[in-house]
Amino acid sequence: MKIEELLKTKEMPEAKKLVLNIIVTANYLSEKLAEILKPFEISSQQFNVLRILRGQKGKPANLSTIQERMVTKMSNTTRLVDKLVEKNLCERIVCPSNRRKVEIRITFKGLELLRKLDPLVEDHEQGIASKINEKEILLLNTQLNELRN
Repeated sequence: MKIEELLKTKEMPEAKKLVLNIIVTANYLSEKLAEILKPFEISSQQFNVLRILRGQKGKPANLSTIQERMVTKMSNTTRLVDKLVEKNLCERIVCPSNRRKVEIRITFKGLELLRKLDPLVEDHEQGIASKINEKEILLLNTQLNELRN
């Protein structure tokens, strides 16, 4: 469906169509991911934090490391981590020599949750990507990188 049909509007400049298309598509993809995560009672931001922590390969990360690697930059990273700690999906490690230094590490339960979610999320990503061919995927990725830079 064309963006004009989706937004029930007439003509608009191509640049506006591009921006609206990207926003609408990003929202669509976010909503679909949220549907996958909902039965597991975690948000896409919490899922993102867990994946970042898993990427640390057992090494703890501080809040600023997590925040800079987040797909969606947000100021409430502390609250996201608090919720994950409550669910025993990650743990806080307080430095004994400097109690202000706190690091976060994924737990076994967090790793297990990601093992369950990985195939579901991968199927979702493959389903989206299967709508265009490999050459188009590479081109679109390149063009989106150019738009951001």
